[in-house]
Amino acid sequence: MNLKNILILAVALTHPPSTFALWPIPRSLQTGTSFVKLASNFDIENQVTNAPADLLDAIQRTKTLLATDKLQRLAVGRGLNDSTAVGKAQSLSRLTISLLPGHTVARSIAQEAVQPIGQRSEGYSLSVPSTGAAATLTANSTLGLFRGLTTFGQLWYDLGGTTYSFQAPVVITNDSPAYPYRGLMLDTARNFFTVSDIKRTLDAMSWVKMSMFHWHVTDSQSFPLEIPNFPEISSKGAYSTQQVYSSADVQDIVSYAGARGIDVLVEIDTPGHSGSISASHPEHIACPQSDPWSDFAGEPPSGQLRLASQATTNFTANFISAIAKTLPSKLFSTGGDEINTNCYAHDASTQADLKSSGRTLEQALNVFTQATHKALLDIGKTPVVWEEMALEHQVSLSNETIVMVWISSQNAAAVAKKNLRIVHGPSDYFYLDCGAGEWLGNDPTGNSWCDPFKTWQKAYTFDPLANITAQQAPLVLGGQQLLWTEQSSPENLDSIVWPRAASSAEVFWTGAVLPDGTARNVGSALPRLHDIRYRMVKRGVRAIALQPEWCAIRPNVCNA
Repeated sequence: MNLKNILILAVALTHPPSTFALWPIPRSLQTGTSFVKLASNFDIENQVTNAPADLLDAIQRTKTLLATDKLQRLAVGRGLNDSTAVGKAQSLSRLTISLLPGHTVARSIAQEAVQPIGQRSEGYSLSVPSTGAAATLTANSTLGLFRGLTTFGQLWYDLGGTTYSFQAPVVITNDSPAYPYRGLMLDTARNFFTVSDIKRTLDAMSWVKMSMFHWHVTDSQSFPLEIPNFPEISSKGAYSTQQVYSSADVQDIVSYAGARGIDVLVEIDTPGHSGSISASHPEHIACPQSDPWSDFAGEPPSGQLRLASQATTNFTANFISAIAKTLPSKLFSTGGDEINTNCYAHDASTQADLKSSGRTLEQALNVFTQATHKALLDIGKTPVVWEEMALEHQVSLSNETIVMVWISSQNAAAVAKKNLRIVHGPSDYFYLDCGAGEWLGNDPTGNSWCDPFKTWQKAYTFDPLANITAQQAPLVLGGQQLLWTEQSSPENLDSIVWPRAASSAEVFWTGAVLPDGTARNVGSALPRLHDIRYRMVKRGVRAIALQPEWCAIRPNVCNA
């Protein structure tokens, strides 16, 4: 052994290798100390009768990733010291996948992914022996099998063209998520993102077992969503005809997401954040592009739906129903945040409607919301709203309504007291756009309103049940990271989202306790998060580095 290898070995012994870099870490995990490698003729054997096409596609994608990841271990020497053990390792010739007895009817992954929230079967069991016998993956559903394939794909590393794992046998029993909603929100209205950008994001989401893509597709800046029977809204409200999601694009994105175990929750924010509709229907919008905008909206341009108008209410309910009925998801968001009352106070049409109906603005908002939500309920959809609709307005919400908490994590408790279901998305933990400075001009010393930057460590410490009683705990569906895109575009999408957004994927999959019985903690998470970041880069996602590589290959050495 030459001096270089002796030095590498000495450092490696000083800094022992980390455990498997699985993300999110399974809720049950047993590992050994043996090496195993994939045989040159390794295959994934499908034993699912009448397997749906998207399961077969998922199997093929898994095999492709196993062949192309070529990720070296994040250890000093990048796996060089494994060469002897790899050479002696048993070869794994196949992974068999099957549904458990009693679950022989295989629905597609996409069908399973859009089951009512809380009724999705995502659990799986995986066994990888060290003896060379077949590995096995079982589940109650194709969605569970897909989650298991995702885990299997994270077990392997490359050394000189040999694909190997170093902690066999691996036994994962009944791994399933702590919470059904594990999401990412992307705003495509402030800046436009192509279908390929969204698909790449969906791929990365699936690699960390995220289940929900919250698509904030429209806002006052632009309306890039083509709605059946209402083509004029997008043709006049989008930035350009090239920056519109056609009906075919929407179905493409939804299908792509579904095949990756992700439900697409579309949001059309109403009655606020709707100024872009004024380009096609000025009769329905109050105070469009009024000056100064700060008196009439949270950000430019101003413009809100005339909620007191019966014609506007009918118009809104109709176009929401028109798009929602084309989507497989059981969920649809009508928004409801940041309603500017001053806008309505200065809108003569709204004041006339309020006077003729004898209603207050809050009463009119309730009528408006009841109408839009009824349009959704009539087609079997569950309404989703931002927290103001539950906490700041006098609106009667069905107990089925899901409330997204965003202003502060402290507000979840107040929503729970109203017996409404909760999705956590608080700006103090999960806003990916914070900390980039003020995006408005003429403010050289300004900061973003939600400073500071939300680190992955901050997000990882989030407690979904803080200030929630044991009786209220079932109301918590999970949570999501959010990217508002005033300062984001396709050019920085990957780097601002990944791997930070993966932090909450583990919070809401694994829960508070790691498989070894210890509490979830950033110290043991960092080496695994490094690993999924490097794997993402290998797969074409430009995820940002968390530390210098010197630290990444020496777990815990760079801790404070």
